Amino acid sequence: MTTPPSPPVADDPPSDQGLGQRAAVALVFGSSAAVLVVEIVALRLLAPYLGLTLETSTMVIGIALTAIALGSWLGGRAADQVDPYRLIGPALGVSGVVVSLTPLLLRTTAEWATPLLLLVAAGTLLVPGALLSAVTPIVTKLRLTSLAETGTVVGRLSGVGTFGAIVGTVLTGFVLVSRLPVSFILTGLGGLLVIASALVRWRARHRLRASAVALATVAAGSLATGFAPGGCDAETRYHCARIVADPDRATGRTLVLDGLRHSYVDIDDPTHLQFGYVRAIAAVVDTAFPEGEPLAAHHIGGGGLTFPRYLATVRPGTRSLVSEIDGGVVRIDREQLGLDTSTGIDVRVEDGRLGLKRLAADSRDVVVGDAFGGVSVPWHLTTFQALRDVRRVLKDDGLYVANLIDHGELAFARAEVATLRKLFAHVALIGAPVDIGLDPAATPVGGNLLVVASARPVDAPAVQEALDTRETGWRIATGDTVTAWTGDAPVLTDDYAPVDQLLQPHRTRTVR
Repeated sequence: MTTPPSPPVADDPPSDQGLGQRAAVALVFGSSAAVLVVEIVALRLLAPYLGLTLETSTMVIGIALTAIALGSWLGGRAADQVDPYRLIGPALGVSGVVVSLTPLLLRTTAEWATPLLLLVAAGTLLVPGALLSAVTPIVTKLRLTSLAETGTVVGRLSGVGTFGAIVGTVLTGFVLVSRLPVSFILTGLGGLLVIASALVRWRARHRLRASAVALATVAAGSLATGFAPGGCDAETRYHCARIVADPDRATGRTLVLDGLRHSYVDIDDPTHLQFGYVRAIAAVVDTAFPEGEPLAAHHIGGGGLTFPRYLATVRPGTRSLVSEIDGGVVRIDREQLGLDTSTGIDVRVEDGRLGLKRLAADSRDVVVGDAFGGVSVPWHLTTFQALRDVRRVLKDDGLYVANLIDHGELAFARAEVATLRKLFAHVALIGAPVDIGLDPAATPVGGNLLVVASARPVDAPAVQEALDTRETGWRIATGDTVTAWTGDAPVLTDDYAPVDQLLQPHRTRTVR
């Protein structure tokens, strides 16, 4: 007598439905990698408009993690209620379309509807992030052929997804961003996702009409992105860079990084200093050292190398060592801004703090701090430990001059001055009178400030005369005025340096 087959048990998972192990691994690996590619590149897209700050990074990471959590949860629920195989194609296809349109949407919104930028940014991260994250539980459902192998299947695919995320992160950070424009990365990734969607639908014998529409949308979006506002002449590892010619000065060029005017260079006349803060630095250095005397200088941050060029011209024989972290900016200096290495300017592509550590003690007459990540000085260059290295490399009569940007209550600038006062016997502050405590009744406006630190006294009257001669409109404050201005500001250390939080939330796109 033949035993009838047992009826199906409600808790048993569905059969494989034709999704092989290799296809499952490829889908989970690729979708997880794509989520991280989008997250990292989104930071680059938003930096010109929101700044490359801790808040921007935290926001993007938070949205990405929300998308991953939401997608994993909803993807698992959907796979229990609908044929999982029918979900993969649409998830990949819609993700591909949104990803490919992200550069166009963000740049257009930033230009024409700025208040909506955060909302659009959240949408362009949440939608593809959630849909791509849903792929893993959907594929897991398809691969579970029996409850006995649940742990093996879930563990394997979870590991594959994590490895894919790692590869996506490393590939983007070390390869893609340094070689390709971010718009090309996203439109290319979008196209790949749509193609993957079409392959899945073709294998499942579903109609490909939707995939054809998606591919056409990606192609149209790619073409439109080329005409979107906010484009770059060059996308470096860290910045969206443009060179803007001065209509009033034939050889004048402005280096614009992420929407901020970082440097002005007159290619034929390095003594022409356009920006007020650079004129102020020149006033301080020229006052501190005899006219024409060559110096040994170190510059933390390069940009357009305006001040190193100035020193090479007015102080022949000066040796300027520059630590500039962005090799793309250095390439622009050489190819478009006429950098001549025979003038004694040695530019090293390196982090400014690591560059300081390599310098010998008592080896520099001047150290100039002018490094910025977005609108703030990178926090690790502001701390007691970093500035202790500045003090170490300076000669006994050496001078440290740093450019700061702050607004509102100037909490960051006050903290930086408090930190310097722990290391240097003499600290002076230079800026608009309302910002440096010379007009206590007025509310600070903010913007650029200079802080000057040295083991020797700063000749305030001579510096003031030089500032007036260069028509900066700035004043110098020393002694008790600086003490009162600093107040009880905290000392920044490697263990505590909340630079982005000290900067006011209403930071503006200050001209540097």
